Amino acid sequence: MNKDQVKGAVKDAAGKVQRKTGEAIGSPKHEARGAAKQVEGKAQKALGNAREAVKGSRDRV
Repeated sequence: MNKDQVKGAVKDAAGKVQRKTGEAIGSPKHEARGAAKQVEGKAQKALGNAREAVKGSRDRV
């Protein structure tokens, strides 16, 4: 596991909390920011997954 995977997972979770809070209080601004943070987190986690896959394939060679 690398830093991008961890940071991405944290951003995804934080974004989900912010989005749900925005829904609960009726704030489209918070919902949008939370959704954007979730997307950013998922992208960062995917980057970390790709790096791990490359690292794993280099180790096998």
